Amino acid sequence: MRVLVLSDIHANITALEAVLAHADAIDAAWCLGDLIGYGPDPNECVARIRQLPKLSCILGNHDAAALQQIDDETFNPEARTAIHWTRRAISEDTVAFLNALPETIELDQVTLSHGSPRHPIWEYLLDVRTATLSFEYFNTFYCFVGHTHLPVLYLMPDDGQYARLVIPEPEKKIELQPRAILNPGSIGQPRDRDPRASYAIYDPDASTWEVRRVVYDIRAVQERMTQAGLPARHIQRLSAGW
Repeated sequence: MRVLVLSDIHANITALEAVLAHADAIDAAWCLGDLIGYGPDPNECVARIRQLPKLSCILGNHDAAALQQIDDETFNPEARTAIHWTRRAISEDTVAFLNALPETIELDQVTLSHGSPRHPIWEYLLDVRTATLSFEYFNTFYCFVGHTHLPVLYLMPDDGQYARLVIPEPEKKIELQPRAILNPGSIGQPRDRDPRASYAIYDPDASTWEVRRVVYDIRAVQERMTQAGLPARHIQRLSAGW
């Protein structure tokens, strides 16, 4: 079985289509939130995600902000500008779909959460200490998260004391052992200094995880963002991956 794991698309339909073409045939798709925000194509991205087979999808913080479920004052000024633009741009169908998304989903061996299993919408897993604490908040073998825009793994050793950080090598399958927290990175706005869209393929039958990167037409996205009047910093960061 091939499961496409994708996160932080951030209204970037060009990157999303490149990922879907690169991933080829899949049996299911698990989306870890932030379908919209920052980018110029919120409705197109939501419509495309809804077409994917056996979709499981959860809510991200930018999705929640666009729905006015989060006070936009908690975001920095540029992010607030993008949120306000997104609220004006999204259609009724997009709003209805996002409103129906849960904060977490528990599957057979995997918990899906945008930020962390402890605080699904907001918490960033950026260090070993925070990741170690998070293992207490899910009961499945694995937890898949997004939010940081960084493709990383946190593995819990048998002694259960401290998680171990692993930065996966792209295009290399990793054989998983319980328990682990895994992040596929961001499709629409990578932040690991690699501007290529990042996603993962998970095989629950073989217990393998493979992070993949794909080039897409960044300039075309930047041009649409410029035309929409979105913040210059968000436009520039796509080229550098930060």
